[in-house]
Amino acid sequence: MNEIRDNIDRQLIGLLLANGRESTTALARKLGIGRTTVHERMARLEKSGVIAGYSAILSQDPFQEATFALVMLDIVQKRQREVLEGLKALPEVMSCFTISGDYDLAIVLQAPRVEDIDAVLDEILHIAGVESCRSWIVLGKHFQRGASALGTAVAGRPQFAAE
Repeated sequence: MNEIRDNIDRQLIGLLLANGRESTTALARKLGIGRTTVHERMARLEKSGVIAGYSAILSQDPFQEATFALVMLDIVQKRQREVLEGLKALPEVMSCFTISGDYDLAIVLQAPRVEDIDAVLDEILHIAGVESCRSWIVLGKHFQRGASALGTAVAGRPQFAAE
């Protein structure tokens, strides 16, 4: 059941995505409501599963540029579990989503160089159950909202949809 009840809940979630460590007092001030009300709303959103947890987002090594790729996979029917296990073994796979449409899975890769992305794509194509893949290199990032923007795991929650 969706426990986002009103615009205050939506604003609270937006503020937490921007800074999950912001104090309840600061959140209350920004929302124009009492600190106890903010605390109660956060507790309700946590209990209902809307907020799964809070996590630290680690910054990149400032001396190392990262390359990202978006990859769509077409997989053999009834082999998703095997494919997911193979993808989990690759540290460059940052997130994986089950999707509708022409492809079965969408993944986000991160590696230091385009050549590394190419090598990972070769590994992905050798995973049993992967029929084909199509990839796009990310040219730039304009903004990001919270840890889920690249599908990174929320504290205590699985990163892969089919676990």
